[in-house]
Formats: sequence, structure tokens, C-alpha cells
Amino acid sequence: MESSGRTLVCSVLFLDIVEYSKKPVSDQLHIKQEFNRVLQKALEQVPPRDRIILDTGDGAAVTFMGDPEDALFAAMAVRDSAGALAVRLGVNLGPVRLVKDLNGQMNIIGDGINVAQRVMSFSQPGQLLVSRSFYEVVSCLSRDYANLFHHEGARTDKHVREHDVYSVVGGTPASKRLGDTVTQSLDGEAPAHWISRAGPLGLRHSALVAAGVLLAVLVAGGVGARALLEPAAEAPASVAAAQSPAPVAAVPAAPTAPKAETPAKKLIARVEKRADKHTPPAGAGKVELAIAPWGEVLVDGKSRGLSPPLRALDLPAGAHTIEVRNSKFPVRVEKVQVKAGEAVKIEHRFR
Repeated sequence: MESSGRTLVCSVLFLDIVEYSKKPVSDQLHIKQEFNRVLQKALEQVPPRDRIILDTGDGAAVTFMGDPEDALFAAMAVRDSAGALAVRLGVNLGPVRLVKDLNGQMNIIGDGINVAQRVMSFSQPGQLLVSRSFYEVVSCLSRDYANLFHHEGARTDKHVREHDVYSVVGGTPASKRLGDTVTQSLDGEAPAHWISRAGPLGLRHSALVAAGVLLAVLVAGGVGARALLEPAAEAPASVAAAQSPAPVAAVPAAPTAPKAETPAKKLIARVEKRADKHTPPAGAGKVELAIAPWGEVLVDGKSRGLSPPLRALDLPAGAHTIEVRNSKFPVRVEKVQVKAGEAVKIEHRFR
């Protein structure tokens, strides 16, 4: 594979068969065959070039190098179809390195797979947990995705490292890809209903859809502003001529039906509502991050995600210890004093 030796940020699904090592060898063979069948079925929609599967003996680790929701849907498919097979699942988004093992086969190492294993270890049989970094990326793609997660709080691993974890609840959304939704729209569904209906967007297409809607909002806003600026006196002559010259008694105008809310207005309201959720609390300050090429950010020992994409943190006023970790370099530690309403900037490049 051409990516051998490179460091990539990927989604990693780690799976473990509960109490596998305690079973007799004959039972282990049957359980592992059933596990392989369930996993292969869940990965049918993911192209082989976009995934690497590692057999861990009592489970497996799957690295997804394409869309992060591929890992989400595959994990949910395994969880929902495992049946009597007791499986624990954990998903993480983080840096991994592709290397070749002694047999010349592709292998995965790095913090991305290590954290996925830690997150999996916190789950109960039949439970699917994801890391904070995976949640922050996937929950931004669609409201349907955001509604799938429930914050379980912080968990501490054997290395005294805290991890914020989220459980995945509910079933898989009906429309997994933008292509499915577009097909339904072309089959006769009204465009306005298609835009407002439930259906998550794929990572590779969401930017294009958002750009198209944004362009429509800008054009509509320009036309509306122009209409407001035009003088009311400039009515067409045909309309003025059609008016009766005789005075008439004022008659209250019949109430008009409220205009249907356009998809653009719905999108604006959705964005504003989402922005309100992220309004920093009173008395909080901001820590701005400029990390290269990447680093996991921990605040007072608690992981807050990867930077980039993380660019800023809202923190309570006071003293905080900021750690930035990159698996290939020494840890960067900075102590900052956050003041309410002010911003502190942390810049670091791992060399």
C-alpha cells in the first residue's frame, strides 16, 4: 500500500469478544467463525481500499481511511446483529501509522488505535462507546448523528489517562448516504420536504450541499434587501390607473395565510440554535490553539480532542494546565491563567 510509513488521522473500530479466552477451544472456534461472519456482513458497504482489518485473536481492530461515518455504521451493524454473541465495541478518531509487519502485511500502530482499545475497555457487553474526538467530528455532520450519542462522562484507564466517552443509542438512521436521499427526492419527493426531512449527509458531500444552500441564502438576501430599499411610491402605472378615484370606506384586510418556512430559513434557524448551544458560560475565557502538524489537547488531565480541527476552548477563569500530545514527540505542557472575557493563545509546532 502506498500509504505505508505515513501518519494519518483515521477512525478506528476496536471489537472484543467478552470472556473469549475462558471458553473451550471448540467453543472458541464456533464463536470466532460467527464473529467473523457478523463483521464481514457489517463491512460489506465499505470498499476494501478504505479499510484495514487486524485480527486480535479475541476480537478485531478495523481502521477506516474514508468517511468517519463508515466506522459508525459498521459498529452499529455489528452491535445490532451480534445476537447472542457478547461483543464490546469502541470507536476513536486519531492518528495512526501504517507499517508492514514481519509477514509483509499492513499493520496499524499509534495513539488512534490505542485509544480505541481503551474506549472499548470501558464498554459493557453489547455496548458501543466512542471517544470525544470521534463524537465532535461526526455529530457536526447531521442532527441525526448528534441525536445518536449520549454523554457517559469521563473514564480513567490504567495509565491514569482520562477519556470522555459517549454511548451510541438507538438504531441506524434510515438514510446513511446523501446518494440515497437524492434518489428518493428524484423519485417524486418534493425538494423542500427532502431538505427538511431526516437524513444524514455523507462527509464528502456535505460541503457541497452546504455551499449550495449558502449561495441560495445569499441570493435571496440580496433580492430581499433590494426590494426593501425600493420606494413604495414607485408602484406600476397600470396599478395606479386601476385604482378607483372615489373615496371608499376603510375595510380591514383579510388575514393572509402565513408563508411556509423556506428551507433556507430552516437552515439559518438550525445554525443559530446550534450556535446558542456553544455560547461560553458567563465568567469564562478562551484558549486559542495553533498546533502543527497535530496534537491531542488535554486540559487539567482531561482530553478535549485533536487540534486541528480543534481551534479554541472555552474554559472557566483561573489557572489551567494544558498538555499537547503527539505520539512521535515529547509532550508540550503549558500552564495558563485564563481571565473572563479574554483569550490566551497557545502556539506549538512539533519538530
